This record gives sequence, structure tokens and C-alpha cells, in this order.
Amino acid sequence: MLPSVQVQEADLIAIYVPMHTATRLAGAVLERVRSLNARAHLCCYGLYAPLNDAHLRSLGVQSILGGEFEGALVRLVDSLANGAGSLSETSLERQAFLVPDRGRLPVLERYPKLVSNGVKSRVGYTEASRGCKHLCRHCPVVPVYQGSFRVVQADIVMEDIRRQVAAGAEHITFGDPDFLNGPTHGQRIVERLHGEFPSITYDITAKVEHLLKHRNMLPTLRDTGCLFVISAVESVQPDVLERLDKGHTSADFIEVAGLFRAAGLTLTPTFLPFTPWTTIEGFQALLDAVRRLDLVDNVAPVQWSLRLLIPSGSRLLELEDTRRYIGSFDGQALVYPWRHPDSEVEALATRVSTIVRSGLRAKKSRSAIFHDIWEAAHGSPLPVDYRLLPRTVIPYMEEPWFC
Repeated sequence: MLPSVQVQEADLIAIYVPMHTATRLAGAVLERVRSLNARAHLCCYGLYAPLNDAHLRSLGVQSILGGEFEGALVRLVDSLANGAGSLSETSLERQAFLVPDRGRLPVLERYPKLVSNGVKSRVGYTEASRGCKHLCRHCPVVPVYQGSFRVVQADIVMEDIRRQVAAGAEHITFGDPDFLNGPTHGQRIVERLHGEFPSITYDITAKVEHLLKHRNMLPTLRDTGCLFVISAVESVQPDVLERLDKGHTSADFIEVAGLFRAAGLTLTPTFLPFTPWTTIEGFQALLDAVRRLDLVDNVAPVQWSLRLLIPSGSRLLELEDTRRYIGSFDGQALVYPWRHPDSEVEALATRVSTIVRSGLRAKKSRSAIFHDIWEAAHGSPLPVDYRLLPRTVIPYMEEPWFC
């Protein structure tokens, strides 16, 4: 709910757009803001601001700030105070960060909880780094950071965690696009976290490629309280992985799953099962790989129904193989729409989406939803000898986070 009095009195109103959904929601917020205060200078900042420059400007936004935006926000305030007007920039400057002020946010009790062994825990959030040194074609970080990443000073990260623990956090989610972009930096932070708060658990996100390269770090993650690691596997189809420029193979995914099992860590893979290049056989192979690796209950059901999003500025647009499938940019959805050339795959995607939605509404287990998806994809039930790890031993978020 917008604070009407503050909006009416403001000279500058800046809206944070770190994700696709936030950018879509910004449209309604901007409309309301303009109705309350037509004279205020409007700014959007965050990862998705420069990606959607034209759309945001059509909504009345005057300043667009991306990348490492904090310094640019200060410069914008100074510019407006001096009568110099708007500012638009995407900065990758190295910054000396300040500790985030989360005092006006809702209490942690109102956010989604971690569920582990049937117990719900309050979750805090921080970042040890931003950006990414990799160039996966479908990733929205790439057009802005162009292969760069920036660390947040360890003392700042730790103080942010201390304040959240004091506010009741029992688990910390590290929201870095890839926690292992700076493995030494990350290791020092989790060792400090565990040394100061040995009962606090955490989770991170890391590429399959990094989990293989830094496999010697897995015992440290386990011993310092890492409950699970999110990793964007996306697909087991070689041609899809190549088009996405993921930097790993399906064999790498299988190897990482084995490393996690040996280390006693939980792997939480995320997928992009429906792309213009997905085949029925490829989707079936993905289901079978997850079944054979005993990872069914590690996967949030929504992962089985995700479709590739192609936003403005995506590296996927470099591929002629992408351009042949997409339509004109949709300014409302903020994506290039596409439809699969194989009607059977398109029908399967629709069927899987329906299974996931109805299964979640009926509060079915992850394994039960997987059974239904398997039958839809294969035309036959899951093999009767299939065994699942009991659901309660696999930690998960009430509201799944995925990349």
C-alpha cells in the first residue's frame, strides 16, 4: 500500500525493479504515483531498469539507473537539487557498501519460511556479491553486467546478517546470482557466519560448472550449516544447453548430484524445461534423470512447467535460431513471445502447467505431482519400483526461489 502523504510531498520517487515480476508490477505503481503527484521526478533502478528503458519511459519514468546503482542514486539527488535534471546510467563502479537499513520492511514472520524436518524457520536475506562473470545467454544479469561481478565487503555482509538474526532470522538466503563467483570471499563469509552463529543455517546459488570446479568446498558448506544449494541445471538436452551457453553438460549435472550425495549436502536443481528447442524425448529424459538421481523431492513443482523468458536485451536474440520463433516484443509482458514449432510439445507444456497448478491447489506432494507429469509425458505410469526419500528430510522454502 502506497504511503499517500509521502508520495504527494516527494520531489523524487524511485522504484526498485530487480526482477521481471517487479518491473511488471511497477506499471500500476507508477500510474498511482502519477495520480497522486504529477510533479515528482520518477526513477526506476535495478537490474531490469536498463533492460526495459523504453517501456519504463513510456510510463513516465525520467531516470533509469542500472548495475551498481547506489552511487548513481546519490548523483541523481544532487543533480535534481542543482536543477540539472534527469540521469540515466548503468554503472559497474566498485563501491564501499553501507549496511542495508531493513528497519521499515515487514517483520520476518510475514515472509515465506524455510521448512526442514517439518519445522518452519524465519528466513533472512543478504548478498555477498552482485553480477556474474559468466555469459549464459538466457540470464538477465548478462546484458547489464557483461561478465563482471562485484563483491559486497565481508564486514557489511556480516553486520547485515547480525541485524537480521537480532530481528529473528534463523536461516539466511544468500541471493547472489552465483555465490561461487568469488569462492574465497564466499568461504570466508560462511566460516565467519558459522563461527558467530553456529545454529544459523543458510543456502546459496551456484552454477553446476562452479560446483565441479570448487568441489573441495562442499565439505565446508556442509560443516558451516548450508542446508541446500540451488543450481540452474536447466536441461539435459545437449543442444539446449549449448544454445543457452550454460557451460556444463548433462554428465556434469549427474556428477554434481553424486558429489552432493557423497558430501551429505542437498542439491536443489532448477530447470527450464520448455524452450523452442525442447523435444518430447528431451523432456522425458529430464524426468528420467531426476528420477534416477533420487532428486524428485528436491525440485519445486513449478520447475516442471517453466517456459523460457526472452526479455529485451537477451543474448538469445543474437541467435538466428531464436529470432525465427519469436514475435514482436510484448510491452505488457516485457518479453518476446514464442510458440513451440511442434504442437505436441506445446500441448505437453500446457498439460504440465495444468498438472502443476491443480496439484498445488490440491496440496499434493512433490512426488505425487511428478507421478502425474511423468504419466502425461510418457503415456504410462511411473515404474512401480520407484522409491522416494521421505519428504520431511529435504529442506525447502514455502515459496521457492529459483534462477
